[in-house]
Amino acid sequence: MSFRAVSPLTPGEASSSFAQMGAELSLDDSDGDADDGLGEDDDDDDDEDLRSEVGGSEAYELVSERDASRERINGRVDEALVGRRRRRQRPGASSAARFQLYTPDEDLAVRRKFDRKLVLFVALLFMLSFLDRSNIGNARIAGMDADLQTDPPRDDWYEWALTAFYASYIAFEWMSLLWKLIPAHVFVSMIVLAWGLAASLQAVATSYPVLIALRVLLGVGEAGFTGIPFYLSFFFRREELAFRTAIFISAAPLATSFASTLAGAIVKFAELSPIAPWRLLFLIEGFPSVVVSVVAWNAIPDSPQTAPYLTEREKKVARLRLRNEHAAQPTPAKPASGLRGRDLVAVFCDPIAWITAAMFFLANMAYSSLPVFLPKILTEMGHSAVASQALSAPPYLVAFVVVLFTAHMSDRLRARAVPIVLHALASALGYGALALAETLHLPPFLRYMAVYPAAIGFFNVVTLIIAWSINNQASQTRQGGGFALLQLIGQCGPLVGTRLYPDREAPYYSRGMLACGCAMFSVAVLALVLRAYLQYQNRRMDRSEEKQAADGTTGEQEELVGLGRRKRAPADGFRYML
Repeated sequence: MSFRAVSPLTPGEASSSFAQMGAELSLDDSDGDADDGLGEDDDDDDDEDLRSEVGGSEAYELVSERDASRERINGRVDEALVGRRRRRQRPGASSAARFQLYTPDEDLAVRRKFDRKLVLFVALLFMLSFLDRSNIGNARIAGMDADLQTDPPRDDWYEWALTAFYASYIAFEWMSLLWKLIPAHVFVSMIVLAWGLAASLQAVATSYPVLIALRVLLGVGEAGFTGIPFYLSFFFRREELAFRTAIFISAAPLATSFASTLAGAIVKFAELSPIAPWRLLFLIEGFPSVVVSVVAWNAIPDSPQTAPYLTEREKKVARLRLRNEHAAQPTPAKPASGLRGRDLVAVFCDPIAWITAAMFFLANMAYSSLPVFLPKILTEMGHSAVASQALSAPPYLVAFVVVLFTAHMSDRLRARAVPIVLHALASALGYGALALAETLHLPPFLRYMAVYPAAIGFFNVVTLIIAWSINNQASQTRQGGGFALLQLIGQCGPLVGTRLYPDREAPYYSRGMLACGCAMFSVAVLALVLRAYLQYQNRRMDRSEEKQAADGTTGEQEELVGLGRRKRAPADGFRYML
């Protein structure tokens, strides 16, 4: 579309013009045809709709500027004209909100629909995923070791079965980038079907080598699903992401507690069945994923525009509310729309991405090991196999509740580092007590109680690190690349974690507990270092923009009326979340 040049505005005229725009754009928008600024195709259609609304007025010509130009005007023209200090803009306070293109009630209605229809469904999928990967610990004490042992026997077959899963899981972490290339409903259906089949076929394994091969396939299937938090960023703002990620991640402790309870029931039932208890366990817990993969084809939307449960107006609002999330570039109408090579390269030069990946690596040492070894650890405390299954559940149920509360408060306070530090230190203390249990002669009850802060801590840390990593990348391609790097480095943690509790160190497993405690303490230290670095970067960007506002008044006025264009800096308007 074309734009006409007009004479430069005085400060008073500019203020009046913006007031006129706000008044006109707050008129009846019930048909939902407001400019959403989310891609060239959508801009053309929405510009025509706005033309019919405001009648080609001068305010409309200004509003019809590209999304990037409008954001520069709204965020910076006031202080450029009057010389006052630039106010740091809250990321969610986009021009759409200021111009009242949708109401708070509409915003809430869209979020609630995504929470009920999308977030809870992917949480169900992750619960099935975690169930399928971690039930091997329950199967082990249900007779799997004796049935699959080779001749001559080897003591490390179980550790190799765990390692095989994580080896393939890590090797295929690059699949997180496929969320930008393959429609989500196709991608999710295929990977859920793949891991469901592999998990179910574990029931017919005849030896440990066969089981190890199936664990490799299971890891490949589940690797792509780790990108769900990145996928959720297509639907939610930065300050909304931690709680939704928590709902998704908290399915892991819920699945662990559910697995323990279900495993106990299956083992009891299998005593009346000709099928070995551990085989029945793999079959019953693996087959539901195959069924749900069919449901996922229709339940997973590719983008807000394709969500079948949204009205046309709600689809508009879903796009409008995200228009200021990526200040460096317009948000594409379809997330699966390709990758920007330059942004991907930039991720590998970003210390923020590497520090969060290191934190994720350390947290994953604990996150991946305790759930699969806890039944065995409890058995070594003197409990029966059935009692160990039951006692494995309560720590994860408590973790489930605490993760949701912590993430909710983290979003409200827009703080990531502080809760990460607190939970990492709590987890380190829990592991420290377990590591010193033999020296301090702690009774089994106190050893069991120390499991609670250890488990609660690492589940919270993992959740917040994932959200923090996505929050601090300025474009969708960088988010995808940063998330892939986070997973690639971080998922090497389980390779260490799954070998921390060898049978020869029973019943206290002191060295493994000490290693996890040191890892969680290191997470707390790195979180403080990263927070200091992010504060420094935010102050540096503040000073840079203040200088531009003071020195570039004429350029801003020209840009306001369409006489000039200035190349926008990649981080313009973007601030790191602390």
